[in-house]
Amino acid sequence: MLKETFIALIRKSTSDERLVQQLWTEVETNYSSPKRYYHTLQHLEDMMQRLDDVKEQIKSWDTILFSLYYHDIIYNALKTTNEEKSAEIAADRMQNLMIPKPVIDGCVQQILATKKHAGNSDADTNFFTDADLSILGQPWPVYETYFKNIRKEYKLYPDVIYLPGRKKVLIQFLQMERIYKTDHFYNLFEQQAKQNLQQELELIL
Repeated sequence: MLKETFIALIRKSTSDERLVQQLWTEVETNYSSPKRYYHTLQHLEDMMQRLDDVKEQIKSWDTILFSLYYHDIIYNALKTTNEEKSAEIAADRMQNLMIPKPVIDGCVQQILATKKHAGNSDADTNFFTDADLSILGQPWPVYETYFKNIRKEYKLYPDVIYLPGRKKVLIQFLQMERIYKTDHFYNLFEQQAKQNLQQELELIL
């Protein structure tokens, strides 16, 4: 469904099939990079499933879809500007497709919001960032696979560098009043997410 949904989305704005396929190939190639272990097409599929569950509550589904496909299109473990670069690419591709400015602006906002996952005044953005974090609230074996895959993405860093950084991230999440900003995701995943984060933190300490 991932490819079909993307193609249907792009076809709303262009009849150029070559362009449609070119844009999909770009997405597929980036998310299939051998350097990726978690930020893959599977991550997009999981997010789409979570977002589809709340589709009726989302105001701009097309905006959410563009954000979904482009939010991690740039992912380099050595950089801290992945979200900004991804948002730039999304805006460029959408402008070329003559997508309305409010949709482009909303997409950029949603992608940038995944940098800190703070609460947002826009409900769609909160649904999007919550879906992005839904992995945190999965059963422990799934969560364990997730953080091990994240470690593989940062394999260039030795433990002496990686673990303090990971510890900081875990503590930041644990200190949040709410990890999930929408009631839907909060009720589903908050308790399990806190348990998972604490358990991983104890493995590091």
